[in-house]
Amino acid sequence: MRLLKNRTVIGVVCIVLALIICFIVTPLFNKTISDKTEIVRVTQSVKAGDEITEDMVKTVEVGNYNLPEDVVRNLDTVIGKYASADLEPGDYILTSKIADEPAAENAYLYSLNGEKQAISVTVKSFANGLSGKLKSGDIVSVIAPDYKKQGTTVIPPELKYVEVIAVTANSGNDANTGDLEEDEDRELPDTVTLLVTPEQSQILAELEEDGTIHLSLVYRGEQENAAQFIAAQDAVLEELYAEQEEAEADGEEVTEESDGEESEDVQEAVENPEEAASGQESAGMEESSENGEE
Repeated sequence: MRLLKNRTVIGVVCIVLALIICFIVTPLFNKTISDKTEIVRVTQSVKAGDEITEDMVKTVEVGNYNLPEDVVRNLDTVIGKYASADLEPGDYILTSKIADEPAAENAYLYSLNGEKQAISVTVKSFANGLSGKLKSGDIVSVIAPDYKKQGTTVIPPELKYVEVIAVTANSGNDANTGDLEEDEDRELPDTVTLLVTPEQSQILAELEEDGTIHLSLVYRGEQENAAQFIAAQDAVLEELYAEQEEAEADGEEVTEESDGEESEDVQEAVENPEEAASGQESAGMEESSENGEE
């Protein structure tokens, strides 16, 4: 205690501490501040769910002091990834703001590869869309009342098994996704987005324009089992359109006639083009012989 009361000792201690701060602590601090590192910075606005491309980011040199540990420092880490939050020019990118896959609410749009299309149909009443119980991954059948103004309600063979990829509310937000918080109301679906072939999309567009569409749930469960329904539907589509594609490839066109007999003859000609051709040759030869006899 006497040493602490000695002014000389206190002065010496203060001088030593000052020297330590000036010649050891301060240089280390300045060195830390002056250290530079490269980080990835955003150059243009990127919305959540957008794929990050090379022209959206660049590397810049900044001070290393007080940078977050998860800041991205390499362009290869972000290019080709998807933004999980909105990014503005000048923002540096954290690993928590990028993802390998797009956000769940629009991931289905990024899975399109050109073979199939996404098309939305309106749920015109609460009952038409299974009382709001549909969700992504469901397999449904499309029921068409008064199909093609024929007065009958049918399930078109092209639309027996169709996959639901989104159920969207009137606000534009996906319905039936996520967990509801307390006192939060579930938004009712306004449209249902289906994954279809171009041929199916044309039929759905006609049904949307001409009448009311009802959706009936066929299957909900494992993706492998759902894929079996889609495979069965694809097989039906292939069979239905095989003859039509063959006719188009040969430059033939089939027209429907009001007369029943003429319609049957046209159908037979399409199904048996060789027989139809031989029949035409025989008719031509008979006509020539008749003219010769005359």
